[in-house]
Amino acid sequence: MDKGKKRRREDEEIEAVDSDANHSLSLEQNLSFSDTLVALRMMRAQFPHIDKSQLYSSVKDRTQVDRELESLRRDKVVRVFKLNTGQDDHGIMFLDDYLKQVEHVVKRMEEKKQCDLQVFKWFKVHVIESKLEPCIGHQELYALLSLGGRMKDEHISLLINSGFLTHQLIDPSMYWFAIPNIGSILKGLSQGRKELLSLLNRRRYKKMMLAPLEKKHLRLSPLDMRFHLRDLIGSGHIKTVHTPTGIVVRVSKD
Repeated sequence: MDKGKKRRREDEEIEAVDSDANHSLSLEQNLSFSDTLVALRMMRAQFPHIDKSQLYSSVKDRTQVDRELESLRRDKVVRVFKLNTGQDDHGIMFLDDYLKQVEHVVKRMEEKKQCDLQVFKWFKVHVIESKLEPCIGHQELYALLSLGGRMKDEHISLLINSGFLTHQLIDPSMYWFAIPNIGSILKGLSQGRKELLSLLNRRRYKKMMLAPLEKKHLRLSPLDMRFHLRDLIGSGHIKTVHTPTGIVVRVSKD
């Protein structure tokens, strides 16, 4: 397929997934649509949160995913977050969605008549825009926020309590950037993984046809079954096998 046809195919996929994407396209207008970006936009239409392993299940070349994801991160299209699941999990969020989280928190606090909210503007303008890595040190954070105005320790506490920062356990002087109100999703992610693997392990030969499996509902996770299937396929815990009767999902032997 020539480049022109491939580009048209990718544009059609994006339009079909999200017809109301004009606000996001402004961030991406100078970028060529990569396979990783197409996969991300398709997943955003289906799920509230995208785990990195889901990309591995949709774009088979992991090196390509990592390379394109790094490019999208540098171009401020997405942010990558370290997830507090006890494993080496990373979440991906479109930057415009993350900025909306900041606006939502500020609006909620304004309704509660809470004051001293200028730190969120400083955080948005001076920290999020310039610090693209998943973590930041205390001194650097303090210096960047100080570009906005007179800093107080209470300002950082407000960012932590609002869910935008979490302390690193190993080094208390370092913070992870975080997504507010993601606790229930992380709990569902961990419990859903265990429940799905347990379900498959109880089956004969530890496998099941994909079609009926997708229709099952997990008791311990609010997330869609397809979310967990993509997650576990991408992480290598389960595999899919094409057979004459359809696609089979089985627990990985290695």
